Amino acid sequence: MVFCVTGYTEGSTIRIKDNEKGFGFYNPFWLLDIDNAAIVIHLVGAYQVYCQPLFAFVKKTASEKFPNSKFTTKDIKISIPGFRPYNLNLFRLVWKTCFVMITTLISMLLPFFNDIFRLLGALGFWPLTVYFPVEMYISQKKMPKWRTTWLCLQVLSIVCLVITIATAAGSIAGIVLDLKSYTSFSIGY
Repeated sequence: MVFCVTGYTEGSTIRIKDNEKGFGFYNPFWLLDIDNAAIVIHLVGAYQVYCQPLFAFVKKTASEKFPNSKFTTKDIKISIPGFRPYNLNLFRLVWKTCFVMITTLISMLLPFFNDIFRLLGALGFWPLTVYFPVEMYISQKKMPKWRTTWLCLQVLSIVCLVITIATAAGSIAGIVLDLKSYTSFSIGY
């Protein structure tokens, strides 16, 4: 929502991609700073939410595969004044650090990161945000088919599916166009 509001205020149109790249509008600087801060906060939170299951899976697998290894199983207690001791696991530290470095390198290699990000968002939007919650609601309420509420929810689901397909198609078209002029570690201003 913050991206849309700042995009609208910056140029009377919603231009998320322009805001992320920072071209086409440079004043007021404070508005761009708020916009960029909101993007960072949003992406850091989303990154953490989506990566935690992967981190937990790798930690569990490594602990099961190497149960006697102190590197994977031992926690080092670090005392922090005013707080309870922090348990530092070296394997977790090394694994997460390497993972973040690799994903950062991959994102730097992709100058068309916005289009890939949009494609992933489009692919995740309909099933996770619309379809499954709607179907769970219908199942929980034991809603009979062909009732007004059931029809409205199905129409909502179909409309969101069409939007998802259109967004995915647009993202794929953007990726194809960006691949035509691909250069590593470049920014397309």
